[in-house]
Amino acid sequence: MPTQEKVKKDVVDNLFWDTRIDASDVEVEVDDGEITLRGSVPTYTARSAAYSCVWSVQGVTKVNNQLTVKYPVALTIPDDAQIKSNIESVLLWDSDIDSTKIDITVVNNVVTLEGTVDAYWKRLGAENLADVVGVNKIVNKIAVVPSEDVSDEDIATSIVDALSRNFNVNAEKVEVKVNDGKVTLRGEVSSWIEYRSAEDTAFFTAGVKEVNNLLEIKY
Repeated sequence: MPTQEKVKKDVVDNLFWDTRIDASDVEVEVDDGEITLRGSVPTYTARSAAYSCVWSVQGVTKVNNQLTVKYPVALTIPDDAQIKSNIESVLLWDSDIDSTKIDITVVNNVVTLEGTVDAYWKRLGAENLADVVGVNKIVNKIAVVPSEDVSDEDIATSIVDALSRNFNVNAEKVEVKVNDGKVTLRGEVSSWIEYRSAEDTAFFTAGVKEVNNLLEIKY
């Protein structure tokens, strides 16, 4: 395991290396592998990018993203009505998501998504598409209503089988539990790649309504 000083240096270097992120107003705290990000970034995209960027550093076991979005003064920020209209347009152009089933509310640059989709990955996709200029925060309340009934046992079996086929995951160390379509992952993984691979496996499985990833990264 690298020292805390080494982890912090690598995190800071990574944030400044990543061209998606202006890290000049970002503060990094390290506590036994747990990273806390404070300060501000100029876009919501940069906030999300900072989170994934930090995870790629060896020695990081948890990321607490407390960054806020502070748009540049020179940038003309759309009002709430325009932000809503822009999100509606983006969703309309995505053929995977039925935008007629999604309601969008924007108040003080905070976006709330409500409605239904038929797959969990579409719920996440709608949130990603809502990241347009002017957005400070996205609250995702979209419910997943699968088009076909899939039993908890079949969901669990499908996830376990997919994990066993995944080269990046040691499936024997991942415990999968499903209750009313809600998946919980527990166990230990050895890297962020393994963590995300296991999580994505649950995301893309038919019948999944929610995913709670409690996996721990142990180097």
